[in-house]
Amino acid sequence: MALSPQWLDELRARVTLSTVIMRTDKLQKAGREWKACCPFHDEKSPSFTVNDQKGFYHCFGCGAHGDVIRWMTDQRGMGFMDAVKELAAEAGMEVPAPDPAAAKKAEKRASLIDVTTEAQEWFVNNLKSGDGREALDYLRGRGLTNQTLRDFGFGYAPENKQALAGALSAFDEQMLVEAGMRIATDDGTKYDRFRGRVMLPIQDARGRVIAFGGRILGKREGIAKYLNSPDTPLFDKGRTLYNLHRASPASRQSGRVIVVEGYMDVVALAQAGFEDAVAPLGTALTEMQLEMLWRMVEVPILCFDGDNAGQKAAMRAIGRALPMLAPGRSLSIVRLPSGMDPDDLIAKQGPQAMEKLLAEPMSLLETLWQFERDAQPLDSPEAKAGLKKRLLDHVDTIGHGDIAALYRRELLDLYSAYAFPPRPPRGNGQNWRGNGNKGFGKQRPQGLSAEARGQLQRAMSGGMRDTFKQAVIAGLVRFPEEISRHSETLTRLARFEPNATELVESLFELAETLDSGGANAISDAQGLPAPPADRSYAFLREGTDPVDAREELAEAVSLLVERPALEAALAATVGRFDEDPEGSMAEQARLRQSQDLLNKRLKAFGRRKAAPLATKESTSAPNDQSADEMKMD
Repeated sequence: MALSPQWLDELRARVTLSTVIMRTDKLQKAGREWKACCPFHDEKSPSFTVNDQKGFYHCFGCGAHGDVIRWMTDQRGMGFMDAVKELAAEAGMEVPAPDPAAAKKAEKRASLIDVTTEAQEWFVNNLKSGDGREALDYLRGRGLTNQTLRDFGFGYAPENKQALAGALSAFDEQMLVEAGMRIATDDGTKYDRFRGRVMLPIQDARGRVIAFGGRILGKREGIAKYLNSPDTPLFDKGRTLYNLHRASPASRQSGRVIVVEGYMDVVALAQAGFEDAVAPLGTALTEMQLEMLWRMVEVPILCFDGDNAGQKAAMRAIGRALPMLAPGRSLSIVRLPSGMDPDDLIAKQGPQAMEKLLAEPMSLLETLWQFERDAQPLDSPEAKAGLKKRLLDHVDTIGHGDIAALYRRELLDLYSAYAFPPRPPRGNGQNWRGNGNKGFGKQRPQGLSAEARGQLQRAMSGGMRDTFKQAVIAGLVRFPEEISRHSETLTRLARFEPNATELVESLFELAETLDSGGANAISDAQGLPAPPADRSYAFLREGTDPVDAREELAEAVSLLVERPALEAALAATVGRFDEDPEGSMAEQARLRQSQDLLNKRLKAFGRRKAAPLATKESTSAPNDQSADEMKMD
């Protein structure tokens, strides 16, 4: 019976490892993990850990390691299929019926591993022979030690089209082709794929040789410097990470995993003491490879070369990762000095230079912002608008609603601070006060214009049916320095709701004229009404920490503009129905799902703002509103 990797992964996901282990052994909660004295060896202090999120147990004392199936076979002594059947029954899964085709495929894979294993031994022996002298000199010239050469299994493929076929004559010719070791042309000619190259084995997660990478010696016109095995029944480059079998146990000790561009970078890092490094194999990181990395750690570190190609590779990886982001699951990025790869940096500045970079990686969001900001000159309004569009296009690819909203807000804040820096003092005698409000606490020789005062008075005194918008406007009046911070978002509100244009303009005027250095920025003496009676929002309550108030106000501003933006996008999609019915319907479904998520966030925001009042006393003021009572017309 052959069980697919996908089916086994589903089984592991449905069974909680700690629950299975606690049937026979006592576990104690330790943060997000469980701890116990190891059941596989005698010890007095616990070194055995169980991680349900990653689905494995590990003992730092004896090295015992495995998943829930391995636990059943090693600790309870069950056969593999017996363990699978018991776990499947517990998980409510049906064990697949015997599949002759799958069994035959598994048998073929096993036989092909015999081919690659013997080929690896032959390559290693070649490196030790006279034919491999040039290759060995090259590797030692790169500073690799004999221990590193042994650990990573370096070898040599001689410059001979039929050498490997002769050395592996015990295997059928077709098996050599299927394993990727030989090439068969249309006219029936067959020859060795790897010739005149330093060879490096590529291994699966269990350490079995499944493919090879080869580097050419010297420079040859028209010949690729690096050559990898093609995809075979053993090897899928999009589902394989080089050095995973070594990096996985090392990452459990370090709590990190480093992703570099190529396998020689991995080798250089390992020799310098960084054993938790992996590399993709000739392609950008795939979705499957990202999932493999996230099973190891929550925030893998991408460490690509400091040249343009390296930065573009990092952005390709970020583009793949954005739709897959989830709470606690992200990427961080290390930017190497320009023109350097890890090998160069370690050789010139030592391992401590690499350790320093790894200790202070950039976040995914910060990398995204800096890359797009520096992508082209921003010397015109059109170029700045292009920057904003690129940032929001990235945000639109994020699948998780809350994460997308947070990215949108933070990127727009960065954009606004860059595109609309604080205005310098005017030369008309106005005095800008250093009161911690970033330049917006200046004294005003004149009050607000009558038009602006009237707009704000109507907005804050209940003149609008939208009580949520009323509260946000009151919050911005109370913290006028926040108006400039959210100027771009407020401009979008005016664009989507033309009726709000004059109100937004009044807020901008307020930011320049209101004296917020007094005890209360909202007062009748300044020509403005008192805030709404409902002060259940943190940004309207006296005594709330200003940092908390501003943070909640920022979230409220973002929510306020997100609804009309979605409505406008939905209307535009409906208008395209005649031209593209299928695409329009799909886009409508996506936007309506976003609307549902937004409504949930609005209700959650309302419940959160009401919570302090509920705990303060059981008899709230009559004008307090619950989330469901908020009018969001």
